[in-house]
Amino acid sequence: MNYKTIVASFLILALSVGAYFHMTHGESRSPAKTDATSNATPIHSIIAAPGRVEPLSEEIRIGSELNGKLSDVRVEEGDQVARGQILAQLVNTDYAAQVASSLAQVAEKQSALQKLLNGSRSQERLEALATVKQQEAVLENARADMERHKQLYESGVTSREDADHYEREYKVAKAAHDAELQREALVDDQSRVEDIASARADLALAQAQLAQSRAIYDKTVIRAPISSIVLRRYHRAGESVTNSATAPDPIVSLGDEATLRVRIDVDETDVARIRIGDRAYVTADAFGTRKFWGHIVLIGGELGRKNVRTDEPTERVDTKILETLVQLDDGHELPVGLRVDAFVVPAQN
Repeated sequence: MNYKTIVASFLILALSVGAYFHMTHGESRSPAKTDATSNATPIHSIIAAPGRVEPLSEEIRIGSELNGKLSDVRVEEGDQVARGQILAQLVNTDYAAQVASSLAQVAEKQSALQKLLNGSRSQERLEALATVKQQEAVLENARADMERHKQLYESGVTSREDADHYEREYKVAKAAHDAELQREALVDDQSRVEDIASARADLALAQAQLAQSRAIYDKTVIRAPISSIVLRRYHRAGESVTNSATAPDPIVSLGDEATLRVRIDVDETDVARIRIGDRAYVTADAFGTRKFWGHIVLIGGELGRKNVRTDEPTERVDTKILETLVQLDDGHELPVGLRVDAFVVPAQN
């Protein structure tokens, strides 16, 4: 039934009852009854509007931030879930491998940095020193051979070529000795500041890549953002899901049913009569004449199109409405999504 028609019917009924009362009682009406009638809430002041039941949190549709195939969906419709509970999981073996690779990179960079901080081991220092001592002995022998053959050449005992050969041997031994001295000094010296800084930067980069890999892996596990109930499940294990802003693909939808609300469409002609806190009740055909009371907790700030259609032939769809939320005092028997008839009782000024 059209809600303007409901209001008009209430008005006609009130006028008929009033006329009948006046004709039958006339001036004999007592002052006490007149006062009682004047204090009652006029029937025509009630505002009727269609509405739909929704959870306190509204309906939250949970999807995946990644494209992929579901390996598991762990909840069914009607299940109670806690915040952080796993709802579903994507096939993620490749993401797990990336995390393992990043972990290995971090371990390698940590080892390199620690080696620079610790410097060379005592065994490496002793080995370098022994090599220097060995080259010193070789150099001393080469020096003695060079000087002896030089004297023999000056005495005319040996040739010039023979003296030159031992001089070259000495120079080779001296070069090898100098190289080992440099190596020993490098092993024994402290790591340079710039080398340590570079190693720290490499480690930080590896750690950042690990954090990124873990973040992507975590997105393959879909968790409940709030403690709630599963209203609907859209996918099962083995099905593919996509992440698209233009075509949402939810896996499940959740709602907090601890408190129920009714979103009603108040006609634009009645918006000036409603206030936050006004009492209201809803009825539904499935519950007969039972009234579920509540109060207005939110009034929209902009007129828009109708959200709830009554499917009445005479219903106008071109009128503007103002979304209004009625929070129910109880009404847990009402299923989420149920269409109801809402009646707002504006506060009397």
